[in-house]
Parts: sequence; C-alpha cells; structure tokens
Amino acid sequence: MSLLTRRRLLRRAALSATAAGAARTGLAGATAAGLAASATALGGCDSPPERDTDTAPDGGLRFPPGFGWGAATSAYQIEGAAKEDGRGESVWDTFSRTPGRTRNGDTGDVAADHYHRYAQDLDLMRELGLRSYRFSISWPRIQADGSGRPNQRGLDFYRRVVDGLHERDIAPMVTLFHWDLPQALQDDGGWENRDTAERFADYADAVFHGLGEQVPVWLTVNEPKTVVQNGYLTGHHAPGHQDEAAAYLVAHHLQLAHGLAVQALRASGVPGRVGPALNLHPCYPADDSAEAAAATRLHDGYENRLYLDSIFKGAYPQDVLDDLGPDSRMARGVRDGDLKIISSPVDLLAVQYYTPIYVTGSGGTVRRWPTSEADWQQIYPQGMYDTLTRVTRDYGPVPITVTENGLPCPDAPGPDGTVDDAGRVAFLRDHFTAAHRAIGDGVPLESYHVWSLLDNFEWNEGYEQRWGLIYVDYPTQRRVFKRSAHWYREVIRRNGL
Repeated sequence: MSLLTRRRLLRRAALSATAAGAARTGLAGATAAGLAASATALGGCDSPPERDTDTAPDGGLRFPPGFGWGAATSAYQIEGAAKEDGRGESVWDTFSRTPGRTRNGDTGDVAADHYHRYAQDLDLMRELGLRSYRFSISWPRIQADGSGRPNQRGLDFYRRVVDGLHERDIAPMVTLFHWDLPQALQDDGGWENRDTAERFADYADAVFHGLGEQVPVWLTVNEPKTVVQNGYLTGHHAPGHQDEAAAYLVAHHLQLAHGLAVQALRASGVPGRVGPALNLHPCYPADDSAEAAAATRLHDGYENRLYLDSIFKGAYPQDVLDDLGPDSRMARGVRDGDLKIISSPVDLLAVQYYTPIYVTGSGGTVRRWPTSEADWQQIYPQGMYDTLTRVTRDYGPVPITVTENGLPCPDAPGPDGTVDDAGRVAFLRDHFTAAHRAIGDGVPLESYHVWSLLDNFEWNEGYEQRWGLIYVDYPTQRRVFKRSAHWYREVIRRNGL
C-alpha cells in the first residue's frame, strides 16, 4: 500500500476537512437554492432567521399510506445495566473505561437506563405516535463470551421490549450487531478473526429462535464501514486500533457475518425480512478537474461500493481491490464462496445518511456546507435524495428503510422547562422533503427512523452531544419531549409535512 493510499485512507476515515474554503457554485449534485439556504442557516441549531420552522414552505407533502415513521436507538448507547442479569463485557465497555478514550471519561454503564425504564420509554414512543422502532440487541447480553448457550435473562428482556411494542401498535425493527462485540471474542482476534463471523451467525440464530415471528424486520450488521474506519484506521472507536493492514480484512469479515446471518434466518424457518444497515456518504468532486473525478470515484468505492457491490452484485469493486493491492490482508482473506454468502438475497436495505463528502484531486476532502456540533457532519439535505436515488438506480428497486438521520444540538431546558431545538426541526423537515422527492422519483422507501429517540451515550463523544428527540436529564433520568418531538408527532399524525 502506497504512502498516498495510507494517507488517503486515514483522511477518509476521519472525514476530515483540512482544506476548508468558501463554497463554490456549480458543484456536482448542488442542491436547490432553498435547501442550500436552509443548510446555511443551520450551521448551529438556532432557529433559522425569518423562517417558521414548523411550517412546510410548499403547503404540505403527504407520504404513501402506511409509511413507517419511526425512531432509532442502539443497545450500548441507552441500556446501561452493564453488569446485570448475566451480561458480559463488550469492546465498548473496555474502550470507554480506558482513560483518554472518551470525552470526560464517560461510559455506557448507566447511559439512559433504558434497561430499567423500557416500559416508560415504550409509553413515550406511543405518545410520540411512532409506527416503527429500530433498536439493537446487545450481543454480550445474549452470550456473555460470544458463544454457547444463550442467556435466557437477556432474551427475556428483549422479548418484553418486543411484546411491549406490539401492545402499543409499534412495529419492532431489530439490529443484531450495533458495534458491541463481546470482549472475549476481541481477545481472540475480534473481526480480524474469520471465526468471529461464524460466531455471529450462531448468535443470530439464537436470537431468531428466541424472539421468533414477533420481529417483522431484522437488520444484520450496523455500519460496518464505521467499525472499519473509526475502529481500525483512526482508533476513535472500539477496539481503538490504528492498523491499516487489518482494517479491510475486518470489512470482509463483517460482510461475511452479514451474509451468514441472512442464511441463518432462512434456515431457521423464522419468518421475517432481513437486510443490512449501511451508512452511505454521497461523494462529489471538489472541483471540475479530471483528477478530482477520478479520486471521487475511488473514494466512493471505499465509502459505498465496497459494501453495496458485495451484497447486491456479489463482487468487491475492482478499483478498491487494485488500490489495496493483491497482497493485502483483505485480498488474501477472501475465500472461494465468500462472495456468494455475502450476496445472499436480502429483503430490504437500511440506509443511514448524515453527510456528503467532497473529494479533491489529491484524494483529500474539503468542507462545502456548514457543520453541526459533530464537526464531521455537513448539513446537506440534497445528499439524502442523491443517496436514495443512487441506490435505486445502481442496484435496482430493493425496498429501502432510512434507519438513521439526525443531528446533535446543544439542547438544554429553558426557564419553563421546555427544550426548543428549532434547528433540529428544520433539519428533519428538509431531509424529509428530500426523501419525499426521492419517493416521487421512484425510490421504494418504506419507512424513516430519526436518530435518535433519546439523548444517549454518543460513543467517543460521551454525553457531550445530544441527538435525541427526547431530552434526558442524566442525573435524574427524567425525560422531556423536545420541540422536535412535538413537531414529529404532528408529522406522523398527518403522514407528511
């Protein structure tokens, strides 16, 4: 791997913006003037000037009947109860308890205490009007060391959640892996070890049989790219490695785990639809040069096609394989039949959209739009439209669910106790509008899950960033609907804007 490639991978993984500048006109995929103005106004989370953030500018948009409005969470970010009822250690327990790894030394030991307060949170979901709730299973809560007989107390907890959702007419959408790998498996090599993919299939089978037909939609692996980039290139996430050679072997094993889990569901006889959850970043050239176009194509290969092509076309993109080289650990780790497993037919694709990427001729990245409190996130609603239509154009009419979209705001209760996150309202409205336009242009989008239902443990950022529709006062665990939650409830009631 060349020095240029190594530098490019690290820049890509960090989504850095080291060569910032004023936005130029005529960028590839540039948004409409109205969306651009909205993005500019949303550099922070303040109310955009001279604009009513609760009123759709076009007088109202309606989504298809039965559209699945929802919200999303993940186990380690909200559950807490880190040492209760047989739960084992995860890589995130180890990572967050290591000094210097997370902001303020925060951990998910308590988080939003959802494990003890799930019934209250389910009631809040019903009050919000959710039609769908996407959440994840904690692997170490089911298998403390990543293998063997499932922990019945763990399965019972998730069965209570699933049953409680059905009682409130909310459809469960279950993610099998949202980054909390059992530490015992990490000690044996983690995702660098091919055997971990086999262990994942065994775990998935235990969950399929434990929750059965009560779950209509299963998602296999959440954002494998983030594990690769943040966990193995930059080291910002668990397991905290900076190992370029290992990173894309990990990508292959995560994809293999996805395919094995799909096969396990089919073999189990348990009904339900299944698919992957991929965070897709639309990539645009930073200028009109041939060099920028070529670099953007390769960047897109690492960001998107590496995962999409293997699942939907049964092959890794050749430009990425060429860039990694024939002696890379990934190339040497692919065995005959692996791509057939990875491309086992799926029923839907979960898409997570947060930010675009603008690529220079040298392979670096630049910022073109204002960012949220998460400095890697450029606010660009057009990217939602471009991502959804690109998937349908390049991979066919696979049903799509948006399983994450949102932004952090500096939320705090005002003197009257309310939380006025007007910027989040505007952000969601503009992204919903982009999704609606994609549906009108033929994208089979079935549902949309806002990230996140609750303020929660935001990985290496600890509790510094608040992404929730519902404010969590961590010392008391009191929940408060933010302005965005009240607004979203009305969107769901109207089935549109």
